[in-house]
Amino acid sequence: MATASSDEFTAWLFEAINGMMLDLLAAVARKDYDDRRRRQAQGQAKAKAEGRYKGRTEDVERNSGIAAMLSKSLSWSQIQAATGCSRATIAKIAKRAAETL
Repeated sequence: MATASSDEFTAWLFEAINGMMLDLLAAVARKDYDDRRRRQAQGQAKAKAEGRYKGRTEDVERNSGIAAMLSKSLSWSQIQAATGCSRATIAKIAKRAAETL
Protein backbone atom coordinates (compact mmCIF):
# COMPACT_ATOMS: atom_id res chain seq x y z
CA MET A 1 0.00 0.00 0.00
CA ALA A 2 2.89 2.37 0.66
CA THR A 3 3.91 2.26 -3.02
CA ALA A 4 0.41 3.11 -4.25
CA SER A 5 0.22 6.28 -2.15
CA SER A 6 3.82 7.14 -3.10
CA ASP A 7 3.01 6.81 -6.79
CA GLU A 8 -0.09 8.94 -6.35
CA PHE A 9 1.93 11.56 -4.49
CA THR A 10 4.71 11.48 -7.11
CA ALA A 11 2.22 11.92 -9.92
CA TRP A 12 0.62 14.87 -8.12
CA LEU A 13 4.05 16.40 -7.46
CA PHE A 14 5.14 16.05 -11.10
CA GLU A 15 1.84 17.55 -12.27
CA ALA A 16 2.33 20.55 -9.98
CA ILE A 17 5.95 21.04 -11.07
CA ASN A 18 5.07 20.76 -14.76
CA GLY A 19 2.30 23.31 -14.31
CA MET A 20 4.66 25.73 -12.59
CA MET A 21 7.29 25.27 -15.31
CA LEU A 22 4.75 25.98 -18.03
CA ASP A 23 3.59 29.11 -16.19
CA LEU A 24 7.21 30.22 -15.79
CA LEU A 25 7.99 29.66 -19.47
CA ALA A 26 4.84 31.53 -20.49
CA ALA A 27 5.77 34.47 -18.25
CA VAL A 28 9.31 34.62 -19.64
CA ALA A 29 8.03 34.46 -23.21
CA ARG A 30 5.53 37.26 -22.56
CA LYS A 31 8.21 39.43 -20.95
CA ASP A 32 10.51 38.86 -23.92
CA TYR A 33 7.70 39.78 -26.33
CA ASP A 34 6.86 42.95 -24.39
CA ASP A 35 10.55 43.95 -24.24
CA ARG A 36 10.99 43.49 -27.99
CA ARG A 37 7.87 45.54 -28.72
CA ARG A 38 9.01 48.31 -26.34
CA ARG A 39 12.51 48.43 -27.86
CA GLN A 40 11.09 48.52 -31.37
CA ALA A 41 8.78 51.42 -30.44
CA GLN A 42 11.72 53.27 -28.87
CA GLY A 43 13.79 52.79 -32.03
CA GLN A 44 10.96 54.04 -34.23
CA ALA A 45 10.39 57.07 -32.00
CA LYS A 46 14.11 57.90 -32.12
CA ALA A 47 14.23 57.50 -35.90
CA LYS A 48 11.11 59.67 -36.30
CA ALA A 49 12.66 62.37 -34.10
CA GLU A 50 15.79 62.30 -36.29
CA GLY A 51 13.68 62.39 -39.46
CA ARG A 52 14.84 58.98 -40.69
CA TYR A 53 11.54 57.10 -40.29
CA LYS A 54 8.50 58.20 -42.20
CA GLY A 55 6.57 54.95 -42.45
CA ARG A 56 5.27 53.33 -45.60
CA THR A 57 4.21 55.74 -48.31
CA GLU A 58 0.65 55.70 -49.56
CA ASP A 59 -0.09 54.23 -52.99
CA VAL A 60 -1.92 57.29 -54.28
CA GLU A 61 -2.70 55.83 -57.72
CA ARG A 62 -4.28 52.67 -56.29
CA ASN A 63 -6.22 54.60 -53.66
CA SER A 64 -7.62 57.06 -56.20
CA GLY A 65 -8.73 54.08 -58.31
CA ILE A 66 -10.46 52.57 -55.28
CA ALA A 67 -12.14 55.90 -54.57
CA ALA A 68 -13.36 56.03 -58.18
CA MET A 69 -14.74 52.49 -57.91
CA LEU A 70 -16.48 53.40 -54.66
CA SER A 71 -18.07 56.43 -56.33
CA LYS A 72 -19.39 54.11 -59.07
CA SER A 73 -21.04 52.03 -56.30
CA LEU A 74 -19.04 48.86 -56.93
CA SER A 75 -19.18 46.36 -54.08
CA TRP A 76 -16.23 46.01 -51.75
CA SER A 77 -15.75 42.42 -52.91
CA GLN A 78 -15.52 43.57 -56.54
CA ILE A 79 -13.03 46.29 -55.60
CA GLN A 80 -11.01 43.83 -53.56
CA ALA A 81 -10.90 41.36 -56.46
CA ALA A 82 -9.90 44.09 -58.93
CA THR A 83 -7.17 45.72 -56.85
CA GLY A 84 -5.96 42.94 -54.55
CA CYS A 85 -6.13 45.23 -51.52
CA SER A 86 -7.62 44.43 -48.14
CA ARG A 87 -11.10 45.34 -46.94
CA ALA A 88 -9.46 47.53 -44.30
CA THR A 89 -7.86 49.62 -47.05
CA ILE A 90 -11.20 49.98 -48.81
CA ALA A 91 -12.84 50.96 -45.53
CA LYS A 92 -10.15 53.58 -44.89
CA ILE A 93 -10.65 55.12 -48.33
CA ALA A 94 -14.45 54.96 -48.02
CA LYS A 95 -14.27 56.74 -44.66
CA ARG A 96 -11.94 59.37 -46.11
CA ALA A 97 -14.34 59.92 -49.03
CA ALA A 98 -17.32 60.21 -46.67
CA GLU A 99 -15.50 62.83 -44.58
CA THR A 100 -14.78 65.00 -47.62
CA LEU A 101 -18.45 65.11 -48.62
